[in-house]
Amino acid sequence: MNPVLKLLLEGECLSTEQMARVSGLSADAVNSHLEQLKKDKVFLGWRPVLDLSREEAANAAVRAVIEVRLTPERGGGFNRLAERIGRFDEVESCYLMSGGYDLLVFVRGASLQKVARFVSEKLSTLEGVLSTATHFMLRSYKEQGFNLGGADNPGERLNIAP
Repeated sequence: MNPVLKLLLEGECLSTEQMARVSGLSADAVNSHLEQLKKDKVFLGWRPVLDLSREEAANAAVRAVIEVRLTPERGGGFNRLAERIGRFDEVESCYLMSGGYDLLVFVRGASLQKVARFVSEKLSTLEGVLSTATHFMLRSYKEQGFNLGGADNPGERLNIAP
């Protein structure tokens, strides 16, 4: 496996100099690997992990998870419609799922009304969308592997009762 990709997958926020030291490569070699990963569309970019439960951040956006049931298309299944849904600016993530619905769509909007308007005017009106079920996120306790809002000790083990 590409040593820089391995560090991106397993490491935390590392500078290219830190990645160079850990991987045994020069900083120029790390930058070269990063450029190649970008060119190959493997490495798409850095994302900050935000604690949106903080009052000032919570006012900036409303997040929702939407279960979407679709009619699969002949010759394409769910792909074309999923890609179309993924192009909306409100959509952060879109996943094909097994189970009672077909897509799980994560959206962000400036208010509850704007997310509701997106669902009712854009998403649910698409040809092939059978139904939607919207769940608004009220609080996040863990985001992308980071525990939020607690003074917990990350090295502390959970209590286990016999």
